[in-house]
Amino acid sequence: MARAYSLDLRERVVSAVTAGESCRAVAATFKVSVASVVKWSQRFRTTGSAAAHKVGGRRPYALQDQREWLLTRLTEKPDLTLRALGTELAERGIKVSHFAVWHFFVHEGITFKKKRARQRTGSSRRGSAAGAMEEVSRPA
Repeated sequence: MARAYSLDLRERVVSAVTAGESCRAVAATFKVSVASVVKWSQRFRTTGSAAAHKVGGRRPYALQDQREWLLTRLTEKPDLTLRALGTELAERGIKVSHFAVWHFFVHEGITFKKKRARQRTGSSRRGSAAGAMEEVSRPA
């Protein structure tokens, strides 16, 4: 991702626009896009500063407040699926995506692995190999 333009450049652009120059002329003078000039000017009018917004950072997990309930619910019924947990959360008034539920459990170090007891019977080709056919004697 590209870096933000310097605050010095932004302030010079905004001061040129407030002095009465058109956005297109200012953009050509400072070799920036017209859209940047317009956005910086709008930001200056609304906030009083043309500084760039903060980029990056860490956001808390969407379900961090529900941590205790989710872990308790999982110990009560360990064979719950992520979709079922998402449905139960929606019933509680917490609307989150399937990915948010999955991401929470990955962060907690809990995985939902398939269990051998849950596997379906499978096709007949997976069974033991058929034995050799018995030799049948033919009358000569």
